[in-house]
Order: sequence, then C-alpha cells, then structure tokens
Amino acid sequence: MKQNSKVIVHHILKLSNDIFRAIKFSMPPVWLTSDMTLAQLRVLLLLHTEGASRMSVIASSIGTTLSTVTGTVDILVKKEMVVRRNDPQDRRLVICDLSAKGQEMMSSMWTLGQQQLERLLDGLSIEELQKADEIAEILLRNVKSSTDSA
Repeated sequence: MKQNSKVIVHHILKLSNDIFRAIKFSMPPVWLTSDMTLAQLRVLLLLHTEGASRMSVIASSIGTTLSTVTGTVDILVKKEMVVRRNDPQDRRLVICDLSAKGQEMMSSMWTLGQQQLERLLDGLSIEELQKADEIAEILLRNVKSSTDSA
C-alpha cells in the first residue's frame, strides 16, 4: 500500500502539532512580560537569524514599508535591543544589529528551544536516538540542498 507524499507530509505535520501541544511549549518569561509588539519581535528575530541588516532589507524581509520599520527600530533602539550604525561604504545607508541586550533575549529563546528538544529526546532508547539522528541529518541535507538551489 503506497501512500501519497502529501498524505505522509500532512500526517507528519499533524504529529508535529500534537508533539508541540504535548510538550507544553513555554516562552521565556521576558517574552510574556515584555511590552514588545509583534512587529518588534519580528525585527529581533530577523536580526538574530540574518545578522546585521540594512533598514531596506529589514522592511522587505518582513513585508512592510521603510517608514514603518524605521519607527519600529526607533523603539527597539530606545529599549536598547537594537543598535544602529552607518554603512562605512555609504553613510546614507543605516545598518541595524542586535545589541548585547537584544542578543541575550533572542539567545534565551533558542536556549529554551534546545531544552524543549532535549525533553523530547529524553527517554528514547539508543536505537530510537539513532533514528532521530538519521532523520535530523536527512532534514538538514534537504534544507541545505533547497537553499543552495534557491
């Protein structure tokens, strides 16, 4: 009985949703008590994953206007989460990056994700861990090949 790949993918997504709910994902306390807006969090996440970026790149990456991103970044600078500097090759361009405080906040989120993954793997047999390792390798290889061809 050969299954259609869409059916299998749908089942994997359902399982991942069930896993996500079962492990009772928790956010870092600072995220739940902060006054960050979704737009501000999106900018922080982009800078964390992509590194220092020009304002125009941030705007296009999160699908908003340059003026909107400028206002969002202004607030993040006041909150000491982001630092701004001029591009050395073209002083008209503004480059944004996470400050030490912003890096600490984003790192706490990734650390929590790692802890959640460790909880997921805890208690598996060596054979199950080897299967999980093999699947992780396959997924990484797939991501790398899809980004290399893009």
